[in-house]
Amino acid sequence: MKTDSLRNHPLITGTLLLTLAGLFSRVIGFFYRIFLSQTIGAEAMGIYQLTIPIHILTISLTSSAIQTAISRFVAQAAVNSSVGTNDRHNQKENSASGKLFSLCRRRTNVLCSESCYLSAGLILSMSLAFFCTIFLYQLSEPIATHFLEEPRCTPLLQIIAFTIPFGAVHACINGYFYGLKKTFVPATSQLLEQLVRVLSVWLFFQISLEKHNAISLNLVVWGMVAGEIAAMLFSISFLRHKKSRGSRFHAVQQIFFMALPLSANRVLVNLLQSMEAVMLPGQLRLYGYSNAEALSVYGILTGMALPMVLFPSVLTNSVSVMLLPLIAEAQEKQEQRYIINAVKKTCFYSLLLGFGCTLMFLLFGKWMGEVLFSNTLAGTFIVTLGWICPFLYLSTTLHSILNGLGKTTHTFFLNILGLGIRIAFVLFMIPLTGIKGYLWGTLLSQITMAVGALLMLLLHRPLGVKKL
Repeated sequence: MKTDSLRNHPLITGTLLLTLAGLFSRVIGFFYRIFLSQTIGAEAMGIYQLTIPIHILTISLTSSAIQTAISRFVAQAAVNSSVGTNDRHNQKENSASGKLFSLCRRRTNVLCSESCYLSAGLILSMSLAFFCTIFLYQLSEPIATHFLEEPRCTPLLQIIAFTIPFGAVHACINGYFYGLKKTFVPATSQLLEQLVRVLSVWLFFQISLEKHNAISLNLVVWGMVAGEIAAMLFSISFLRHKKSRGSRFHAVQQIFFMALPLSANRVLVNLLQSMEAVMLPGQLRLYGYSNAEALSVYGILTGMALPMVLFPSVLTNSVSVMLLPLIAEAQEKQEQRYIINAVKKTCFYSLLLGFGCTLMFLLFGKWMGEVLFSNTLAGTFIVTLGWICPFLYLSTTLHSILNGLGKTTHTFFLNILGLGIRIAFVLFMIPLTGIKGYLWGTLLSQITMAVGALLMLLLHRPLGVKKL
């Protein structure tokens, strides 16, 4: 009983810290979006939201998969380091134990220390970030004109390019601390990033008003740059110099080969998301909207309604971040019962939270749109999107368990399938039914991804169908 309690301790405390930080960050972001919607308007919000998939794509290319790989290998290295310490303590009493430990080290193929994995991840991530920054800055105009079909996005993309290297360093350090199950630094840096971003934009707006200048969308993106710099400096300040054991080249190889399918997954997913974002206003125009109306509807959907519906996911996102290294550690120790219990509890609590949120949005969705955003259409979107909550929260956590088990190709397939459904609805349903077609496609997509992830875990050999 005591052992189980101690074992669950990292998940509970880590999730609590990340949830509190995420909650405060979402609250700040929530009021920030209200401020932006009232300051720059729905059309400008739509233009700004068009650049978000490109920003997420750069993160997928340079850091997000590497962060996950660092987290997993640091968690495994910590387990082996602990085993090594105990073994050296008893080595004089039993020389056979030392031989057994050496054999285990060769079998686990974890030859590097935690700091070695961090430095290897930073080398990979910063190399990618350097080329991605130059590429996005130099090609921002053709990307905005020909891909986003909105030339006004050009200066926004140029500024976003400056966030890439700072975000890469920040993400790698976060992965290192996640792997050690020390969530204070990632949680606090997340909150600091949001605070600095919002305060910077507010300050930029105040200066513009005092100088009687027009409010520019560029200022919103410069706030992103300020937030990333602050988060990076804060994270670096908590790093302590440790002797790096093992081959850095070997660590780079390990991170690269785990990050490659994950990165391919996320890059392809974000490319499809970018296509989806670009096609939405165009398909709305086919339905009968003008260009300004299409951008306004897109801005209301992605800048007001979706963030409101995704607000409670701060809890499931925190659980997902902590689950990955814990599942990797359990797999390393061959603790199948722990993994089975994690899947069971994940399903129960994700569905409980999801259906509770669905009920809340059905009852208060229209009120949220009208009172908080002063927009009736936002309320309608919130009510409809509320149905995705149980399936969204379940798929988020189950995908993290699959990644922890090393089943990255499974999550890749599910993400592509879900996006394929959404894009099909964008292409064929929006011209016929308007934005409702996209909302229906989103619901079907989340159901498919959640059910698919559960089936793949049921068919995972060590778990077994009967055990679950």
